[in-house]
Amino acid sequence: MGRAETADGPSGPEGATGAGADAAEPGHARTTTRRPRATTAGSHLAVPSLDPLTERLGVTFTDPAMLVQALSHRSWCAEAGGLPSNERLEFLGDAVLGLVVAEHCYRTYPDLPEGALAKVRAAVVNTHVLAEVGAELDLGAMVLLGRGEDSSGGRRKPSILANSVEAVIGAVYLDQGWEAAVRLVLLLLDSRITEAAAGPGAEDYKTRLQELVIRRAGELPRYEVDGVGPDHARRYTAHVYIGGRQAGSGEGRSKKDAEQSAARAAWDALATCTEAGGGLVPAMADEGEGRA
Repeated sequence: MGRAETADGPSGPEGATGAGADAAEPGHARTTTRRPRATTAGSHLAVPSLDPLTERLGVTFTDPAMLVQALSHRSWCAEAGGLPSNERLEFLGDAVLGLVVAEHCYRTYPDLPEGALAKVRAAVVNTHVLAEVGAELDLGAMVLLGRGEDSSGGRRKPSILANSVEAVIGAVYLDQGWEAAVRLVLLLLDSRITEAAAGPGAEDYKTRLQELVIRRAGELPRYEVDGVGPDHARRYTAHVYIGGRQAGSGEGRSKKDAEQSAARAAWDALATCTEAGGGLVPAMADEGEGRA
């Protein structure tokens, strides 16, 4: 797909300039491009620095205005003088996302029938999952909202977060091409695709560990989670305890992922311990003894 339009160049994606360009008056060779306006730092129309987001995405935009449009909710655009919103990029990103996931599943899981492939795609291409991804990327802090939408909690709305993720994918596709879009989608969703392809409950180690511990010890595993780093790039570490003894630890980009990682470590260690004729809690759990 094309590059972003310049005042003198061919028309590109409307996310950069196309839909926001003023028509040239008769006799004028140039057109005036309507970019997101520069405003004072205190204005609600000001565009925040998007450098932290581009770092998390691993993408350097040829036309940064493309990313600005991907984060431009229609409520903000109405207050900013009618600039193009992210809705068309969302439409495109939804199509790109679906195709990337479908192709990845087709190539990665050759034994899955059509129905199973469709279920895997549906399990990751939906508002709930995309909203989680948007929260992990901290899009809520960066999406451009009008006053009313902002005051009503729009930065936490699943639909706005999910739509923004799709619009960002569409912007990356237009600005960087197909391969960059594939890399981004898999960066955001690869672990979730793997989990969905494994089948219901296959990767839910928290549930599996809980059922085993209740059956053998009559109690629930207990988790402790700590977060480190700035809000936009926070990492979590979880420790799971069985009978007051540490049984496993893990890390993740969210509390949920960290707990699943810890539960898997405990499950694997417990399986090894059981096969060797040991007790319920692996020997390594002694490290956490006393932290009931």
